Amino acid sequence: MSELKHQGILSSLAPLAAVKPRRFRWLSFVAAVGLALLILCPFPEARAASRLKDIVDFEGVRDNMLVGYGLVVGLNGTGDSLTNSPFTEASLVGMLERLGINTRGTSMKTKNVAAVMVTATLPAFAGQGSRLDVVVSTLGDAKSLQGGTLLVTPLLGADGEVYAVAQGSVATGFTAQGQGASVTKGVPTAGRIANGAIVEREINFRLADLASMRLALRNPDFTTARRIADAINRHLKLQAAEAVDSSTVRMLVPDARRHDIVGLMTEIEQLEVEPDQIARVVVDEQSGVIVMGENVRINTVAIAQGNLTIRINESPQVSQPAPLSQGGTTVTVPRTDINVEAGEGNKMAIFKTGVSLQEVVQSLNALGIGPRDMIAILQSIKAAGALQAELEVI
Repeated sequence: MSELKHQGILSSLAPLAAVKPRRFRWLSFVAAVGLALLILCPFPEARAASRLKDIVDFEGVRDNMLVGYGLVVGLNGTGDSLTNSPFTEASLVGMLERLGINTRGTSMKTKNVAAVMVTATLPAFAGQGSRLDVVVSTLGDAKSLQGGTLLVTPLLGADGEVYAVAQGSVATGFTAQGQGASVTKGVPTAGRIANGAIVEREINFRLADLASMRLALRNPDFTTARRIADAINRHLKLQAAEAVDSSTVRMLVPDARRHDIVGLMTEIEQLEVEPDQIARVVVDEQSGVIVMGENVRINTVAIAQGNLTIRINESPQVSQPAPLSQGGTTVTVPRTDINVEAGEGNKMAIFKTGVSLQEVVQSLNALGIGPRDMIAILQSIKAAGALQAELEVI
């Protein structure tokens, strides 16, 4: 009875055993197809996307430069000499007259006053009463502003209007001088006053009154401008932005967002766009720094770099007359040894059409070329018309 039962169980499991290998074969086929697809269809390359706030400026949201002319007093004999700086004397006389003191016709010899230029930057949307940092720089022959105080100085904008007033103690470098030596830290003829200016006039600009906004690209490019307009339209789900030119994108403010301009700008500046750029090679001849863009390409060209070394050794010899000789004189006989070495292992590299930046760098490094020689080689490649990039020398 038990044998029949076991035979029945085995006979019932026989179809499952027959199906199991088929199922495994099917799963193996699916896995193989998936692996082949992964190999033949690699993942896309990661692109360096940037936020709009890092590549554009909103037109109207900008800083403004302020400048003024004033006097720094309280210097310890390190101010302007009035004989060499007549503008300092005229400013001092005019200031004293405004305070009710008449000094015209008198000879002043003070050295505790210095004429200075005062500069500051007025941020966007700075309100009345807000504070600004100012920079103070001498205009005459003053030796130091250490310990000086800037008197009330109006700061003017480009339109000639007063937007801030500066005053305060000047923080600057110092000079420690002894009888035999002196030590100078920083630049004593220029200083800074932290929060030294008070804003008296606001810039007349209101975001809420804008029906359209203009985005100015910091690095103008037609492709980047088009990508920015497309990103804004996708986010707003309407055709609100268009690329006007390579440096400007104009965006119409939707009617539903007229009362939330700040919120709209916050959303727009967080959008990510991959900026495009032209192929450019930047060369700094003074420091030997070379920076190449990703899209730099070179046509077929052959490059050879030789190490020609010339050594000149001077070893003059002294020729003396024989002992007890008459009429002889001691003379110096020049001896010059010139050695010219062409260098062993000079190589020639061949760049094929359309080589990438990595191949260019690897090939030039294989020649053992230093930065100075590489600059000359890049200039020669550009002159030959094989460098398909803009070569900028700074």
